[in-house]
Amino acid sequence: MRVAVTGTPGVGKTTAVEAADPELEVVHLNDLIGEAGLHEGADDERGSLVADLDAVGERLADREDLLVESHLAHHLDVDRVAVLRCHPEELHGRLCDRGEPATTAEENAEAEALDVVLSAAVEIHGLEAIYEIDTTDRVPAAVAAEIEAVVAGDREPSAGEVTFVDYL
Repeated sequence: MRVAVTGTPGVGKTTAVEAADPELEVVHLNDLIGEAGLHEGADDERGSLVADLDAVGERLADREDLLVESHLAHHLDVDRVAVLRCHPEELHGRLCDRGEPATTAEENAEAEALDVVLSAAVEIHGLEAIYEIDTTDRVPAAVAAEIEAVVAGDREPSAGEVTFVDYL
């Protein structure tokens, strides 16, 4: 089973997969892109690499059972997509706490309120492959348990259950 763990930067993807069952093979996509040179250059304004998603897809094509973690993971060929969500106010605080510029924190909070990652994931994979997990005010172990349930097939698809329209 190939499962993407995706969401707006700051929702807790990396923290959650690190708290998950160590038997699960996790690919931290951002690390792979940098270490293997699977990028098409840099976005100097955002201080990040521009991923070559075709090259990433080819690199992971023969791997059957894994969790792929990144805000880009939903762009890959996967069986299920866990979209981690977080209330935009909490997300803004998390990003500021980790040293992101206020403009980046605000941009990501707005993207979360507008369901940007969720919408893209649904468009690519369809409603039946999407599992929303709200990380707001939750400990990583609880979020990890929900990701494990997605992997095991013990959770029903749930696109559209989390909303933050109150932020707008």
